[in-house]
Amino acid sequence: MPELTRRRALGAAAGAAAALAVAGTTAAAAARKEHTAADPASFDEVYKGRRIQGTPSHGGGHHGGHGGGHGGGYSVHIDGEELHVMRNADGTWISVVNHYEPFATPRAVARAAVAELQGADLVPLVTV
Repeated sequence: MPELTRRRALGAAAGAAAALAVAGTTAAAAARKEHTAADPASFDEVYKGRRIQGTPSHGGGHHGGHGGGHGGGYSVHIDGEELHVMRNADGTWISVVNHYEPFATPRAVARAAVAELQGADLVPLVTV
């Protein structure tokens, strides 16, 4: 058996670190693929007393449920008011209410927004 030298130990450690990095990258890619594999389905439900609706939308607009834009062609409403949603590059979703907290689906974003609003009305997003 060869003698364990500092060079061999460092080489083995580097090889192990590289293998772990590849495994981590593969797992992250699989998670992203799971989020982006299919477009989210429509939903219409009452959650904590608020009506939340979401549906794929088509067209070239940026806001107003006309598709395109950051929402990736998806429109979400709380009690009839549009909740501006955006799809991240990794397939997760955020909204203007929960901008720094990504969720797996638009339904989860809508539910989180309802919880965050704590009964307050959703104020429409106005852009110039």
